[in-house]
Amino acid sequence: MSRLQANFLLLISAIIWGSTFVVQQVSMDLIGPMSFTAIRFFLGFIIVVPLATREWKRKSQTSCALNKKTLSLKYLLLMGVIGVILFIATIIQQIGIIHTTVTNAGFLTAMYVPMVPLLGLIIFRKNPHWVIWLAIGFSFAGTTLISGVDSSLELGYGDALVLTSSIFWGLHVLLVGIIAAKTSMPLTVAAIQFAVVTILSAVGAFALETVSIEALLSAFWFIAYAGLFSVGVAFTLQVVGQAHTQPADAALILSLETVFAAIAGAVFLQERIGKVEMVGCAMILSAILMVEVLPMILRRRRRIT
Repeated sequence: MSRLQANFLLLISAIIWGSTFVVQQVSMDLIGPMSFTAIRFFLGFIIVVPLATREWKRKSQTSCALNKKTLSLKYLLLMGVIGVILFIATIIQQIGIIHTTVTNAGFLTAMYVPMVPLLGLIIFRKNPHWVIWLAIGFSFAGTTLISGVDSSLELGYGDALVLTSSIFWGLHVLLVGIIAAKTSMPLTVAAIQFAVVTILSAVGAFALETVSIEALLSAFWFIAYAGLFSVGVAFTLQVVGQAHTQPADAALILSLETVFAAIAGAVFLQERIGKVEMVGCAMILSAILMVEVLPMILRRRRRIT
């Protein structure tokens, strides 16, 4: 898969996630965050597990040396760890959304964009191209304009939770890219992380929430959309796409979910997109173009000189 194709898959993920943000908040009036998370990720697991099984069988038929590298207990455990990180990020964000606005939540969640290269630098000593830092600045500024959040933002309980979740989202994006690329088994990574999130959320739901059929039925369509599309399709495409592109680049492309959330609000909720918000969208798009186009221009100039 080419880098362009991989980035297109990430773009589709951003579109789906952008349209799911409002669903996440509305559903919290009907069902608990643990129950909601458990069922949506179970639906996603059901979708991807046949593909992951096929991928696993195909991989197991390759050479012994490759098997030892890709099917080892080490990598399976790492996939499980990614699932735990995804669970923490999802639950903290989901609980935080209950206690804050969609605007604040969208703005604070977008903090994972600078988190990815920063965590990569701290943990793996990997310093990204200077263009990445410039693009992150544009993306962050654009997200601020779209959200309408200004210097008067006061961090409440829900805001603090969503901001904390952005650290785990950044770590998730970073590790998914590394493990998916090293193992060449993105569908297996997706299936295992979905299974881990489902199990941990189900345990939390039965321990901390009142689980009832009535609540599940009342939130059925919200759960179905979030499970089938946000988890089953978008998270799977994220893992597949990140196997063929850099984590920092992926974070910038995925930040487009902010733009698509604004578009979805205008289409389905009649929320108006003003000139300031349009400038914000343009800044995020320019950040993506920086990452995709500027390095190619610089390489061509070096060849000419």
